Amino acid sequence: MVTISEGSGTEKSAEGGARWSASAAAFTAWRDGDREALDELVRLLSPTLWHVVRATGLDRASAEDVVQSTWLALVDKADTIANPMAVAGWLCTTARRDAWKISKNLRRELATEDDSLGWSLPSMEGPEAGVVLREDHARLRTCLTRLNERCQALLRMLAAGPRPDYAEVSDALDMPVGSIGPTRARCLDKLRVELLAEGAV
Repeated sequence: MVTISEGSGTEKSAEGGARWSASAAAFTAWRDGDREALDELVRLLSPTLWHVVRATGLDRASAEDVVQSTWLALVDKADTIANPMAVAGWLCTTARRDAWKISKNLRRELATEDDSLGWSLPSMEGPEAGVVLREDHARLRTCLTRLNERCQALLRMLAAGPRPDYAEVSDALDMPVGSIGPTRARCLDKLRVELLAEGAV
């Protein structure tokens, strides 16, 4: 695991620059025939690729596939990278594009299943489905408790029924009706960040 300590912007920039330079050196050495240099390049940049890919919303398994395919793409196309200092950017761009493509396809598949097929499929859940659901709910509750009290209260009230009464929510939380939607969106974004950190999405 790569630990990033808190520091000034200059220190972080210098650290990033050093990693980019080290990556360029490892890439050059590997392309010149040093096979072990590829291991060093993977060690240096895999954490960055993981952050890039997970930021698109992919689950852990899909993210792992994208990161692996990105390294394979580098092996296939290493000769097309003229400037070794560009290797980190090339890897991040390739990983991000693949991740967005997979994420888009997954959303399309889920939409098809929900909108077109769900009504015709029989409900055949095994006993393991209940276990998974309970685990998901436990992770959700844990992540929810990490939000501030206002976000927790708002999300709980809005999730209490299919059509929440914004007037009641406004009175209960002393919040203008017009700010409920934007606040809800910000709270859901924070919750998504916590779920991503837990590997739950």
